[in-house]
Amino acid sequence: MHPRSGGSAATLVLASAGVRSAPSRAAPSSVPPPPPEGTVRFATFNAALSRPEPGALLADLAAPGNRQVRNVAEIVQRVRPDVLLVNEFDHDPHRLGPRLFQDHHLARGVRGARGIDYPYVYTGPVNTGVASGADLDGNGKVVTRPGTLEHAGDAFGFGLFPGQYGMVVFSRLPLLTDRVRTFRRFRWVDLPGAMLPNDPVTGRPFHDAAAREVMRLSSKAHWDIPVEAGGRRPVHLLASHPTPPAFDGPERRNVLRNHDEIRFWVDYLSGSAGHIYDDVGGRGGLPPRAPFVVAGDLNADPDAGAGHPKAIRQLLEHPSVQDPVPSSRGGLGAAALDPSAPEPEGHLRADYVLPSDDLRVRGSGVFWPAADDPLYRLTGDRPFPSSDHRLVWVDVDVRG
Repeated sequence: MHPRSGGSAATLVLASAGVRSAPSRAAPSSVPPPPPEGTVRFATFNAALSRPEPGALLADLAAPGNRQVRNVAEIVQRVRPDVLLVNEFDHDPHRLGPRLFQDHHLARGVRGARGIDYPYVYTGPVNTGVASGADLDGNGKVVTRPGTLEHAGDAFGFGLFPGQYGMVVFSRLPLLTDRVRTFRRFRWVDLPGAMLPNDPVTGRPFHDAAAREVMRLSSKAHWDIPVEAGGRRPVHLLASHPTPPAFDGPERRNVLRNHDEIRFWVDYLSGSAGHIYDDVGGRGGLPPRAPFVVAGDLNADPDAGAGHPKAIRQLLEHPSVQDPVPSSRGGLGAAALDPSAPEPEGHLRADYVLPSDDLRVRGSGVFWPAADDPLYRLTGDRPFPSSDHRLVWVDVDVRG
């Protein structure tokens, strides 16, 4: 992963991904038991299945024996989520990647783990690597030729090519794809009170008028995907992957964008969301009393890191959101190695699965085996054998 990628945040290596839990909580086993009857397991995993060139991920997925791909697949097979959002999965225009991953890897058992089948898949284009035609990085140049850092800096979302660091949803339950809403083209300037960056010296807008006119809020995409989960109403999976609050300058444009990408969901869950429009022109936010799960690598820790201090708190403190605070043996053990450090390297919370308050949480956890667990080989230490993030899961009762 390039050090200025759309993935992990800031100058710390994000080995955790959502495990800053209270020490008094009992840490679950790395492999969770099957969810109780009437319960759906939602999960998010920044799987680091992104490559520096278009087509490279397809080649790795098609060829047998790629160790990282195999380890990622085994993690999914061990946890067995019903609905899984994968961040950092390169999008290809023919949508071959998810099919290859399902057929060649997820469906085939690995090292004693049973294969898992996801008959329902959703993916779509993202803003990363898509040329904006404007000077978005503020260096005085407009670069539209893919493959260079200059192009990536001027793209709607940082990426060397269109689709890098994409997203995909795998589901064992029906996805109501005819009711999916996407917000990839929503402009940053159209968010009321948007934290658009200013030059800290002059106080003037960091971006010129042409850039402000075209800038999109989503660094990848925001998706609302209704899931037919077995309850009276579909559960809306609200998926995104905001930019890391780093790799910018004193104007802190990525810090501010991360805040506002998360703020989008706060507005979407609120009663007054008339300013929100989707990619086909539909207006408004989530229907009243609709159950939901917010999921993704949100690149924001509530207590530490380089992000805006209110970035994730605005969502965690929303009255309709509950935070299960998942934990893990591996995360607690790794944090204990240096308990005096206020921000232990690799222990920022980044990935979240946040159900609505009308969904009863029946269990939660992070797949992070402790060093004495045989499955530690799947997560390990740097260089990471799978991803620098950890899969986060939450079981919710959908029958209420």
